[in-house]
Amino acid sequence: MRKTIITTGVVAIVIFLIALPKLNLFGSRNSSPQPAGNPGAPPPLPVQAVIITPSRLDNRLIFTGSILPNESLELKAEASGKISKIYFEEGRKVKKGQLLLEINDDELVAQLEKQKHNRKLNQDIEFRQRKLLEKDAISQEEYDNALNRLNTTIADIKLLEAQLAKTRIYAPFDGTIGFRFVSEGAYISPSTTVATLYNLNPAKIEFNLPGRYSTQVRAGKKVRFTVENDPRTFEGEVYAVEPQIDVNTRTLKVRALASNPEGLLLPGQFVRVELILETIENALLVPSEALIPDLQGHKVFVNQGGKAAEQRVEIGLRTDRQVEILSGLEAGDTVITTGILQLRPGAPVSVSLVNPQN
Repeated sequence: MRKTIITTGVVAIVIFLIALPKLNLFGSRNSSPQPAGNPGAPPPLPVQAVIITPSRLDNRLIFTGSILPNESLELKAEASGKISKIYFEEGRKVKKGQLLLEINDDELVAQLEKQKHNRKLNQDIEFRQRKLLEKDAISQEEYDNALNRLNTTIADIKLLEAQLAKTRIYAPFDGTIGFRFVSEGAYISPSTTVATLYNLNPAKIEFNLPGRYSTQVRAGKKVRFTVENDPRTFEGEVYAVEPQIDVNTRTLKVRALASNPEGLLLPGQFVRVELILETIENALLVPSEALIPDLQGHKVFVNQGGKAAEQRVEIGLRTDRQVEILSGLEAGDTVITTGILQLRPGAPVSVSLVNPQN
């Protein structure tokens, strides 16, 4: 019995030893894969990159400015007197030539009526004197005196009519009346401001820009602008440039016109103006973070066959996120935008392409 047990154990050990290589319980030193390439080389650095493609670039400048009315003036009478009637309402629109205010003119009207009667009388006298002169019944001097009285009366009538016109205020242009500062029955003089009249369409946009841009700004340039607490963007066009640079600020004053049919743009509003100086249709742009400044200028890293290569570039215009490349790169180059501090020329990289942000 004991011999049988020993025999059975020996057989089991032999079977186990035979099956051991197939079970691979302890693994094999040569079973793990070998790294490709040079076992001592560093792993590729994961980076992001963009492929350079020509795109449109607007050379734009941002300024702050103010809105001005197209026209505005303080309404004042040319004559002194008591206000007899006010024909406008505050905050309402008026038309050019509309009567706005009258000053008491009773005295002038009476004088005018008197002179008109004198004119009729002097016309009759002049007519009779002329007929008598034709018959040599009177002297030339007598006729000249009659004619002079007639002409003087006519001149007096024109003077009174001019004085009467000064007792009325008419709207000099279409616009909107502001608050009035007088009431009916008040005595006013030429120095008294009755109200203010504004023409708000179109609106004027006034802003200052550095004098170095004076040769690039001309009438006809387009502008875009926004006002406070309004998400909309408005458009306008430069119509005038001040022909002198301010010696204190070294800035140039510019004005543009913007359509304002609904009266949304009010005088005095603060605006943020965007002026487009020029448009480049096929500009090569790289993200700002890809650009590396140094003592010799600027450089970028590009991907060449899975390795980083240093490339010197000449830059042009800048936007808030991108930089124009004038030379050093061509369309189709892959510019690395991340991991810049870890990169060295010839370093292996693993590139993930991203879309450039405009």
